[in-house]
Amino acid sequence: MAVQKLYAGAKLRELRGRLAMTQKAFADKLGVSLPYLNQMENNNRPVSTAVVLGMAQEFGFDVTELQSGDEARLVSDLREALADPVFTNPSPALADLRLVSANAPALARAFLDLHSAYRQSHERLASLDEALGREDARLRPSPWEEVRDFFHYCDNYIDAVDRSAERLAENGAPGENIAQAATRTLAARGIAVEYVASDTLRHFDPATNVLTLSASASPATQRFQLLLQLALITRAKLLDATLDLARFQSDEARSIAKVGLANYFAGAVLMPYRAFLQAAQETRHDLELLAARFGASLEQVAHRLSTLQRPGEKGIPFFFVRVDQAGTITKRHSATTLQFARFGGACPLWNVHQAFELPGQFLRQLAETPDGARYFCLARDVSKSGGSYHRPTRRYAIGLGCEVRHAAAITYADHMDIGANDAYAPIGISCRICERRNCHQRSVPPLERHLRVDPNSRGLLPYQLD
Repeated sequence: MAVQKLYAGAKLRELRGRLAMTQKAFADKLGVSLPYLNQMENNNRPVSTAVVLGMAQEFGFDVTELQSGDEARLVSDLREALADPVFTNPSPALADLRLVSANAPALARAFLDLHSAYRQSHERLASLDEALGREDARLRPSPWEEVRDFFHYCDNYIDAVDRSAERLAENGAPGENIAQAATRTLAARGIAVEYVASDTLRHFDPATNVLTLSASASPATQRFQLLLQLALITRAKLLDATLDLARFQSDEARSIAKVGLANYFAGAVLMPYRAFLQAAQETRHDLELLAARFGASLEQVAHRLSTLQRPGEKGIPFFFVRVDQAGTITKRHSATTLQFARFGGACPLWNVHQAFELPGQFLRQLAETPDGARYFCLARDVSKSGGSYHRPTRRYAIGLGCEVRHAAAITYADHMDIGANDAYAPIGISCRICERRNCHQRSVPPLERHLRVDPNSRGLLPYQLD
């Protein structure tokens, strides 16, 4: 089997920039010539084994970062953005997109920001009353999308926040559970915690120093909200320092991201990194066993599994997604090469949509994307009761999965015939960029293909793809 060459010029340049070293000094440290380093940084040559070892030995660089998936994410995001009907010319070749993502990732992200700003402007103008009433006409990405992309390109792992949460979890008093420890910590600051009948999951009143939590929420939700507020109160400086580094373009994005970081902290306290990683490996990633052991919900466990990307201590690279009944993606993250549509819903052939039809069951699926990559996929509904008959139930489905080469470490993949080619369902990312010719669920034709329409003939689709 041919060995895959590693091109990581952007990572080499990034590391050299962090070290504030010239190319000459960097090349000397790695034991290579200056022209050779220059060729590697520009992806004209692959990174050699000797250079990889030199980066680890000389600079303590985690070599797994060389294949962190940033390039695959950018390629996927660029393909989807370029599938927008606003681009009337043929989309650039996949090889060109890979070249841009590998050699000029900052330029690729700038293009994505520009396209996102265009979309946001277009959506605003679609509503004339809103467009005419706005004084701020400056184009900028949606705050929600900006925060989503921040976590997306951080691999959904925030090291400083994760380690701080782990220290808090490890330093509790003997015999004290995490909720008791959190309540005690808040009490030391003069903050009382009360459980009341309310539709509001969590409310903190700084004037009275009272934190109220909904008595009708599940214990897992109560613990999570308690820890979230603990993060906002006791880790404010840490959260603000992380937000300063992110440099969000608006106060709204910064506020959304702060809550997101507090959510991250809460999950990391409930499921501290090393203890959770070890438990995940011991249980072979059994969501129910992990939920019972750490007092968390299935969704919280699945999401936490997708964050186990600490350099030097990485778990299985999982993708995680949550969809509503309309198929809209409400949460998404992927530490794998599989990427989700930035706009719109997920592929209808994916088993996550079937979870609503079979509540309370884990659905398994072997899937293959158009690029030939194969995955093990797990789906489950996560309906959330409102707490009483007159309160609405929120219905979602979660999807969790990994490349099929990790299937042996997943209990849910037992007894599946991963070696059978016909066992894999053909899934894609978005119909506009999916290259499959005869998909019976295709909603729109792919923009990169020419169409042939015969009025006297109708097949699976009302057109044929060249």
